[in-house]
Amino acid sequence: MSINRKELEEIATLAQLNITESQVSEITASLNQVVAMIEHINEADTATVKPMAHPNEAAQLVRQDEVTDSSHKSELLALAAHADEDHYLVPKVID
Repeated sequence: MSINRKELEEIATLAQLNITESQVSEITASLNQVVAMIEHINEADTATVKPMAHPNEAAQLVRQDEVTDSSHKSELLALAAHADEDHYLVPKVID
């Protein structure tokens, strides 16, 4: 299989690309190289290769869930320039 000028123009139209006359031969040659590489890959015998969902089969190390007190509200509000009880006060952005 190879890409010809007509197919390139159809691809460019579908991709909404504007290709100049000077680019047609260069892009066609590049696409044909890609097609040749894919055809070469398709020739590989994969009958004995075990399918896999992910190339890295390492187990995930997961820590135990532990309930901790992560509320630092009073400390964080103390750092604010302006605060009112449980809220940060900021300048009005929209009139």
